[in-house]
Amino acid sequence: MAAQTTIRRKLRARRKVRVAAGERPRLSVFRSSKHIYAQIIDDASGTTLASASSSVLKTGTKTDTAAAVGKALAEAATAKGVKQVVFDRGQYRYHGRVKALADAAREGGLDF
Repeated sequence: MAAQTTIRRKLRARRKVRVAAGERPRLSVFRSSKHIYAQIIDDASGTTLASASSSVLKTGTKTDTAAAVGKALAEAATAKGVKQVVFDRGQYRYHGRVKALADAAREGGLDF
């Protein structure tokens, strides 16, 4: 039962993202209990343009680490020439670590 609601929530958010995206790549977030992962995906070609994870970056609390991941992802994306993305929070609420990652990515130069 819980797995079905999680999948429905994820698909509902993803559907809204695809409608809003147009030609922009998608910044997808995955959050586990220990780490947070983010990648920029070009859905047209099905390729990952840039990625960052907290398994490599460890700085203080989980929220601080999420902000470091967002900043590293923004740097990697601008190096590849990606400026505009659409944010895909997946099944997670825009709160805490997910919000910290998004704010840091915006500060790093990504526009969404």
